[in-house]
Amino acid sequence: MLFTVRTLFCLFLLSCQIDTSNTMKKNELPTVAAVDINKYAGTWYEIAKFPNSFEKGLTCITATYSLRADGKIGVLNKGHKISDPGKIQESKGKAWIPDPAYPARLKVQFFWPFAGNYYIMDLDADYQYALVGDPSRNYLWILCRTKQMDEAIYGRLTAKAKSLGFDISRIELTPQDCH
Repeated sequence: MLFTVRTLFCLFLLSCQIDTSNTMKKNELPTVAAVDINKYAGTWYEIAKFPNSFEKGLTCITATYSLRADGKIGVLNKGHKISDPGKIQESKGKAWIPDPAYPARLKVQFFWPFAGNYYIMDLDADYQYALVGDPSRNYLWILCRTKQMDEAIYGRLTAKAKSLGFDISRIELTPQDCH
């Protein structure tokens, strides 16, 4: 009896492991082949995103990336409160590339020990716009160096997101009309 229970338990674990592997294949998310962090550094305006809890109630959102002395990337996210546009909410964090073979697959951390995925799926050759997401398809951002993005580029990026399995009906635009 004990042997049977152990055997069934092992088979259960094995089936979970196989299922996890299949889930990982489904969640694979292609990224750009190369990212020059020196060029990526600087301020990006959030053009659109999937709604998320950490940006709730904010508008005019920006992300500023900087190179740190320890080789990591400094992250400063800022947004104006919708309820009081004169007040700015900031979040400081860090990012890093866990595997140099995949330079567009970063980890971003605002609170230790939690870190999220930051996959750069599309990046302009001149680093003027980017499409960023997470393999879970629950997070998506369209970023630009300017407060407004050309409609054709926006359309191309949303089409790419859709082709990669993102539910683009969830996208909401981020107003950038703050002074």
